[in-house]
Amino acid sequence: MKRIVYSEWRMPSERYWGLLGILAAVVGLGGLAALHMEHNGHWVTGMSNAVVWGMPHIFAVMLILSASGALNIATIGTVFGKGAYKPLGRLSGLLASALLVGGLLILVLDLGRPDRLLVAITHYNFRSIFAWNIYLYTGFMVIVIAYLWSMADRMGGPFVKPIGIFAMVWRLALTAGTGSIFGFLVARQAFDTAFLAPMFVVMSFAYGLAIMLLVLMFTFDQEGRPLGHKLRGRLMNLLGTFVAGVLFLTVIYYLTKVYGAKNYELVSWVLFDGGIYSFMFWFGWILMGSLVPLGIIYHPVLSQDRNWIVAACALVILGGMASLYVIIIGSQAFPLQMFPGHTIIESGFFDGVNGEAASYWPTIPEVLLGLGGVGVAMLITAVGVRVLQFLPESLADADVLPDDLGHAAPELAGT
Repeated sequence: MKRIVYSEWRMPSERYWGLLGILAAVVGLGGLAALHMEHNGHWVTGMSNAVVWGMPHIFAVMLILSASGALNIATIGTVFGKGAYKPLGRLSGLLASALLVGGLLILVLDLGRPDRLLVAITHYNFRSIFAWNIYLYTGFMVIVIAYLWSMADRMGGPFVKPIGIFAMVWRLALTAGTGSIFGFLVARQAFDTAFLAPMFVVMSFAYGLAIMLLVLMFTFDQEGRPLGHKLRGRLMNLLGTFVAGVLFLTVIYYLTKVYGAKNYELVSWVLFDGGIYSFMFWFGWILMGSLVPLGIIYHPVLSQDRNWIVAACALVILGGMASLYVIIIGSQAFPLQMFPGHTIIESGFFDGVNGEAASYWPTIPEVLLGLGGVGVAMLITAVGVRVLQFLPESLADADVLPDDLGHAAPELAGT
């Protein structure tokens, strides 16, 4: 039985401070973009009364989903007893909390009136899914902190599995709640389905694991810590399973929609006549975000090459952004049916007039705000692994895989 030892990230100081400088600059640009939108109003963005959730929400939802998915690795190790994944539990928890903070920060700064957040957290309408999510998000942070304590402190050993089970149930509820924000909106044809809840759950598994892999490989490569090929292969196969799951649910989602005659125009518009949304769907979501990564993951040669693995993970993340762009923005852009079966000749809000889709193009401040949230998440992660013991000294196959041969799982320890 090997003893897994944790230590701080010992990346050379000059490179580490350079990394922090870059991340701080990204965060600063995001802050300036938020200040610009707050001072001038949301007319400086591409959003309108028809498209009220723009590019910042794409980044925010992506980070929130990835936070839940990143914690999946810790769950596999502690709840399901897979010893090979246990050494990754601490990094999994840190990354999950960091991604959630980054995503929520984008949402707060994109509200238009961030000061009104005090009203949202003191007055609840429990008939609104938004009120539920305030509890889900804050509860997730508390549970992850408790989870990290149970994994890092010897006194927390007996509580690891109970807290892990609770964390698993909570994060599934959180991700389903995020999907339900859109699924409960009956006014939009592309939303209005409970199917979005399980779909977002599987999406979170794929996107969170892709980010986890990139962070893991980057931190280990910068310091020269060993990362076993078999363990990395397992993580890649798991990523392939999740990506295939997202692809399968995508097919089922649109088959379900097209089964009802009232949705023929919607499906035809998204798949063929939606312009940028159709391009995002086929090229971004299906081809580059699903089929190409699957081809890399299951290719006998490319799957062994680190650069191709990085490319596959990056494509999964970009494909996730494209999928959320289609789901969130495309669903708002499709003409709203105010009076089904009738044609609206004139509308002060341009909803459904002449069957035209709403116009939306992301602006630079929106993109910078989204990137700022990503920068916050990565900055928290970089500082966390530097000052606390989140990273194992070694993830060599000989150190983390003996449990599959009938031996005990690795023993965990700090330094």
